[in-house]
This record gives sequence, structure tokens and C-alpha cells, in this order.
Amino acid sequence: MSYYAVTREAGPAWTDGGINAQPRLGDHAAFMNTLADDRALLFAGPLAATEQGRLRALLVFNADSEADIHYHLADDPWRDRLQITSIGPWNIFVGAERLSTTETAATTTP
Repeated sequence: MSYYAVTREAGPAWTDGGINAQPRLGDHAAFMNTLADDRALLFAGPLAATEQGRLRALLVFNADSEADIHYHLADDPWRDRLQITSIGPWNIFVGAERLSTTETAATTTP
């Protein structure tokens, strides 16, 4: 597994009014939480000041490949509202030991 930084931006089905104006917000949130519970998605959230307009979000995945990320996001209820604009490998230089400790604790907690 490797880390990937992914950006998603408001796509063609995005409606005016920001995050809270989008249909199926709860479904999207539940879907993303499932990816996090499965430890495929490590971090995700809107980039500052985009929540009220055309959203831009940063996601950090722990995945085998870019294809794996596309696979994980294929069932997102917002797949027509958010489009992937970039995927790139992410090499952690600072804080890697903290992330490793967190991942180990998450897998060993009952």
C-alpha cells in the first residue's frame, strides 16, 4: 500500500449553495465514513473557503494504485457532483512515524 493525495472538485451536477445545498449529503458522508472505517481513506475534507461555493476537497488514501482509488470512489453517491481532478503519490517525510503509530493502534484496538 502507498499513500496518495487526491483532489476532487465540484463537477457538472454540483448545484449552487455549497455543501449543504447538495442532495444526498448524508449518504455521501456515510459513504466516506465507510472508506475511513475500512482504512482506505485516511483524511478528507474541503479546502478552506470552498464549502459555501464550488467545493474543492483534499483526500489522502492508503491504496495499491490510482485504479484502486477510482474503484473506491465509484460508488460515491456524489460521484456526479465531485470529480477527481488529480491523483498523485504522496511521500511523507515529516510525521510518518505518527501516522504509522495511529494505523497500528487502529488495527489492534478491539
